Amino acid sequence: MNAPPEENPRAVIVVSSHVARGSVGNRAVVLALESLGIPVWAVPTVILPWHPGHGRATRIVPDPREFAALMKDLENAPWLGEVAGVLSGYLGDATQAEAVASLVGAVKARNPRAIYLCDPVMGDMRGLYVPQPVAEAMRDVLMPIADIATPNRYELEWMMGERLDELRNVMSAALTAGPPTMLVTSSPALMAGGIGNLLLTPSEALLAEHRMIDKPPNGLGDLTSALLLARFLEGQPAGKALQSATASVFEILARTAKRGGDELQIETDAQSLSHPMAMVHLRHLMHPGPDRRA
Repeated sequence: MNAPPEENPRAVIVVSSHVARGSVGNRAVVLALESLGIPVWAVPTVILPWHPGHGRATRIVPDPREFAALMKDLENAPWLGEVAGVLSGYLGDATQAEAVASLVGAVKARNPRAIYLCDPVMGDMRGLYVPQPVAEAMRDVLMPIADIATPNRYELEWMMGERLDELRNVMSAALTAGPPTMLVTSSPALMAGGIGNLLLTPSEALLAEHRMIDKPPNGLGDLTSALLLARFLEGQPAGKALQSATASVFEILARTAKRGGDELQIETDAQSLSHPMAMVHLRHLMHPGPDRRA
């Protein structure tokens, strides 16, 4: 087969969980990216009927050898030049990390400008909710090769081995965690009763804040990662990308909460993906360290 022209790569390969019901993992990411006009190649790392937070249920994890073979097929696909980015999220098995890393390498060999975003989905304030070998694989195999990482504060705490209760500590940890661009969700905020998304690039420290909503549904991190990657692929500067992505997620969250939804209702509020109206305060903070591009 002949490969198509590669003048304008636009597709994103998404490697994460799949649920039959709900808006988490690939369900959230694929819907968001395709709604914004971005073609998606979706690879499930585990198949579930619903998010485990709703209760125990059947869990189907691909055989490691079959998963690796499928990923190798993608590496060798004649259409690989279409790919502008890779996003990895929840892994069903520690061995999947090596297959993801190999795919990222193949994509970047074909398109050196491709972006790899690693969302190290491993835990929350209650601790790890994946087996420790899976968390270690994300930390040791995928984080070091990522262009962008999007851990929540608790995942960053686990990877760094320290409590991060203050904004300055979160900034310092994000600076040293590996990827040149780091978005830390569930970050401490400066506004009373708020919560923040902290974005650290080699030259900027930015904090997008909004009011906290109690008992939010799952999938916020997945959606945030997808939208941040989409904004960067569009060529938006860091501040605009952060503020826009945060506003979209907060708006969908607030509307879902008002309706009493137990899952993010992305399909109902799809207009919020591209034209959010929610007010999000963006702060430019003092960068905590030297420019890492030097």
